[in-house]
Amino acid sequence: MALYESLNYMEEETLFSEEELMVRNTVRDFVTKEVLPVLQEANRKEEFPKHLIPRFATMGLLGSTIQGYDCPGLGHIAYGLLMQELERADSGIRSFCSVQGALVMYPIFAYGSEEQKKKYLPKLANAELIGCFGLTEPDAGSNPGGMLTRAEKVKGGYKITGNKMWITNGCVSDIAIVWAKLDGKVRGFIVEKGTEGFTTSTMKGKFSLRVSVTSELHLQNCVVPEQNILPNIEGLKGPLGCLTQARYGIAWGVLGAANACYHTALNYAKERTIFEKEKPLAAYQLAQAKLVKMVQEITKGQLLALQMGKLKEAGRLQPHHVSLAKMNNCRVALDVARDARDMLGANGIIDEYPVIRHMMNLETVNTYEGTEDIHRLVVGQEITGIPAFR
Repeated sequence: MALYESLNYMEEETLFSEEELMVRNTVRDFVTKEVLPVLQEANRKEEFPKHLIPRFATMGLLGSTIQGYDCPGLGHIAYGLLMQELERADSGIRSFCSVQGALVMYPIFAYGSEEQKKKYLPKLANAELIGCFGLTEPDAGSNPGGMLTRAEKVKGGYKITGNKMWITNGCVSDIAIVWAKLDGKVRGFIVEKGTEGFTTSTMKGKFSLRVSVTSELHLQNCVVPEQNILPNIEGLKGPLGCLTQARYGIAWGVLGAANACYHTALNYAKERTIFEKEKPLAAYQLAQAKLVKMVQEITKGQLLALQMGKLKEAGRLQPHHVSLAKMNNCRVALDVARDARDMLGANGIIDEYPVIRHMMNLETVNTYEGTEDIHRLVVGQEITGIPAFR
């Protein structure tokens, strides 16, 4: 197979700085040498390659954009490019790093006390601690305001009762950022592993994101100390702000999966001869049409992600911008994966090639952290001024 290069059809790479390209190339090399070789077996066994976690830390992949607290302080475009390279390997690999940074470290950094930042952020950046984000519940997905998890003030802290579902990293985490209603208002709490009444269970049997650890969190009269509430936020603005950070990374990341599928399909089409070996698949019009569609859609997604990054670095990025990018790029990546699977024929369903794994993963990524339809309604509300969620 030819050496991997991401699509650069409109010379997008001229729009990145030398530092951004250096970050991307460093992560690309890491993914090629250390991550890709272990994915086939990890996916078959439905296991996360835990030996990579310390390397994520040394590579600066955890909390990459946070300033201070042993974090790299990268720019947001560089962060997007490294998310893209991680998802070029597998959505589960990108999810691990995305959750640690955007959904665990970010809320502590943005909403936590200085004591909480000093206590947790350096250890999370160095992978001494692993975290998870407890928002989704069995009966509250797209409507997080419908959560049933409750917290009440008790002597010395807060007692939390409820269940969270579809939680990435839950069973391997040392801390959980748990969202619960306290006196009718959504608040965030840091719940440490080993706290009485706090248990986890692994969700098995997934056909998608098999490399990722997906869990349930169970909190039964779980008492956390008073200093473990996030003091600087209340209401849904807190968890939704975290999700905006994570969705930003997803919108970049899925382009890596799309690029991997395109790269595989292109090289396969050049090498695979058909009809009595007269000429390669790539010489036929229908095959070229599929490849052109991939180039067209990935290129648009790349430019959309780059503009989103520029807005973020300028401090002007809004949630509805992220919704458009997440909605568009996830759909693009899923469609590219499906077309690539089609082009590989029967070979498209075996894990000798990465396409079927990406295709299955992207079914989940298109759904989690805001389904395609929910993001469509967010954009619809922005352009019409009329909410149509109910």
